[in-house]
Amino acid sequence: MKVPKAGAVAAVIGLSLTASGCFGGDDDKGTLSIGIKFDQPGVGMRETDGTFTGFDVDVATYVAKELGYKPERIEFKRVDSSDRELLLQYGEVKFVAASYSINDKRKEKVSFAGPYFLAHQDLLVRADDPTITKAEDLNTKKLCSVTGSTSAENVKNKLAPKASLLELLGYSECLVALQDGLVDAMTTDNSILAGYAARKGNQGKFKLVGLSLSNENYGIGVKKGDTALQGKINTALKKMVEDGSWDAAVKKNFGENYKSEPAPPITSGS
Repeated sequence: MKVPKAGAVAAVIGLSLTASGCFGGDDDKGTLSIGIKFDQPGVGMRETDGTFTGFDVDVATYVAKELGYKPERIEFKRVDSSDRELLLQYGEVKFVAASYSINDKRKEKVSFAGPYFLAHQDLLVRADDPTITKAEDLNTKKLCSVTGSTSAENVKNKLAPKASLLELLGYSECLVALQDGLVDAMTTDNSILAGYAARKGNQGKFKLVGLSLSNENYGIGVKKGDTALQGKINTALKKMVEDGSWDAAVKKNFGENYKSEPAPPITSGS
């Protein structure tokens, strides 16, 4: 799979204005550009050898296959939580599968296929810290999350308004801050947190608090109004569940002990 060089969002937007043909259409089956996360173990991860792993990667690859694209024709591009809408709006990616929670605010800018996964917001803390057992405990703590995520908004607006919030570009940076004692907890979906806690070298260092602070329905984002692609992706997602590939991907990426919710029903017109 091809890997593009990382660049600033501004540069991405500038290039897109002169490169509207960055992916092949359904007729020629050229390269298909897909936005994923590069730093979420178990969900979307670019490994040191340049390969990609994670549940979102498996879902995106399955969908691409149903659209007629072989793995070697897929170009995975890194997206951050703060620039997913921009990359879709300017045509830099055909669709985004990046722990992308469906909500009304985002639906104003993009269209969603799915949902294809139900996660719950949780907290990750250091394994030897017994002081955080509920969201309210964060009111006297330092919390890390990612710029543009719904998790940070949920904590500040509803759960622990007095928490000191540090917003960074990626969850990997939050994990370093947590490990170094710069923050007391990091928050996002339990699927992402479980992936970090289980990552080689992290075992025994961190623990999930075990909360369900929200329901996060992951959807695949497409350009606003692209109902044709939205419908094709929904058909692919239904097939993935029906033929057992969805269950296999969950077990492969999150492990036998991860308590995932059943595949959610596809919501027409998400």
